Parts: sequence; C-alpha cells; structure tokens
Amino acid sequence: MIQDRTLGSRLFGIVNFTLLAIFSLATVLPFIHVVAGSLTTSAEMAVKKFIIFPTDISFEAYQFVFSTNTIFRAIAVSIAVTLIGTAFSMLVTSMMAYGLSRKDLDGRKLLMFMVVFTMLFNGGLIPTFLVVKELHLIDTYAALILPLTISAFNMIILRNFFQNIPEGLEESAKMDGCSDFGILFRIVLPLSMPAIATISLFYAVTYWNTYLNAILYLNDSKMWPIQVLLRQIVVLASGFDYSSSLDGAVPPPDQAVKMAVIVVATLPILIVYPFLQKHFAKGALLGSIKG
Repeated sequence: MIQDRTLGSRLFGIVNFTLLAIFSLATVLPFIHVVAGSLTTSAEMAVKKFIIFPTDISFEAYQFVFSTNTIFRAIAVSIAVTLIGTAFSMLVTSMMAYGLSRKDLDGRKLLMFMVVFTMLFNGGLIPTFLVVKELHLIDTYAALILPLTISAFNMIILRNFFQNIPEGLEESAKMDGCSDFGILFRIVLPLSMPAIATISLFYAVTYWNTYLNAILYLNDSKMWPIQVLLRQIVVLASGFDYSSSLDGAVPPPDQAVKMAVIVVATLPILIVYPFLQKHFAKGALLGSIKG
C-alpha cells in the first residue's frame, strides 16, 4: 500500500505539474506575443498573425510612441498620482480599518453595514461627477485621487487582518500610556506589513490605470496621465498619417503601436510587483480568513 500511495503521489505530481505548466504558458504567451509584436516590422506583422520570436527586430512602434515630449510629462503625472494617491489611500484605509476592528467601538455594526452597502450600490456616474464639480475639483489632480481614496473591499481585508492581531499587545501598549494613534502606527501597522504591501499594490494598480476619471474631470490635455495619452496615440496611429512624427521613417503597423502602448502602460507595475510578491499571497489570505 505504501508503494501504491507513492506511485499515486508521483502520478499526481506529474499531472499537477503538467496542468500548471499548461496554465502558466497560457498566461505568459499573450504577454510574450505583445512584447514580440511591438518589436516586429510591418512586413512580418502582415504575414504572421501570432508572433513569439520576431525575425527582424524594429523599434519603430516605440519610436512613434515616444515621438512626443508630452508622454514624459504624462508619465510623471501618473507616477505622482500613483505615489501620492496610494500613500493617502493607505493612510485613510488603515485608520478606518483599525477603528472598525475595535470591538469596543460604538456603532461598529452600523458603520460596517454602511461600508458593505457601498459595495452593492453606488450613486452612479452622473451623481459622482456632480459631486466632484460642486467640490471644485474639475481640472485638478485631486479629481484623480479623492474619488478613489478608499475602497470598501480593501478596507475590509485590512480590517480582518487587524482583527487577527492579539489584543494583549494593544492592552500592554495602553498600560504603558500609548494612545490609539500610537498603537496604530507603532504596533498594528508594523505587524501588518504583508497586508499593507498587498493593499498598497491594489491601490497603486488602480491609480496607475486611472482612465475614466481623467476623461471626465480633466479638460486640459497637459494634465492627462499616461493611460489617456496612450489612448490618443492609438487613435492617431489608426487614422492619421504620422510619418512626419518619425522624421520620414516607415510608419509602424497599427497593431505594433497598440502592443507597444500596452507594454509602456504595463511595464511599471510589472517592475514593482516582484518587490511585493513575497507579501502578496500572505496578506491576501490572512486578510480574508476572518469575517
């Protein structure tokens, strides 16, 4: 029976590895195709529909994408909005999550009901726009940050994580004269780095991908983040003669430009993710265990 179980475990390992390898390839191949397609020449793009290894590498698509100086300003705007927005969101989310994790908070259940209610129902696009307009946030960078300041889903995950911290630590800190803010910033947050890293990544991706808010609230093209500008580049690449933008170079194919745009928009988040990967799974799982 031991040999049978050993053989069965080996077969399970082989099947499991094979399935995971197939799923991994199915996930990675589209990214490889996008990167390869963005480096492909017009002739090869016209012949091949799915490219993994380009025959002749060409940077025409990236030359077109970076042919305007405004893209660097848009990247700076996106980086600033992402950094400031993520820091502000984590501050507000952490304070609210800590308050709702306290069992002695009066009206705790009512507040949690109000938070969960917003996950099921929201005011909609027009009421949100009217609120932003009445707050005089139109054509300000605050319009890209304040409407996304706190996510009920992220707050609940962080709250559940805070509830797993032993109450004895907080009681000991109170006996030493530590205030609630001191407990939060000196004890709770340092012990919650996996959850903090996870939620920070969620917020960072949200701010970096900000598109609709910029379209609705920003009328000045100089204030556009990278996502909106890249969308304009795709539009130009699809319908205009842009050979002059490349100083007489052969225009890149429309598909190559679109793939280059995807790479430019995705690469910063892909660079950040490996530094937070070790905290990501732990933070998401521990924060979702306790309701």
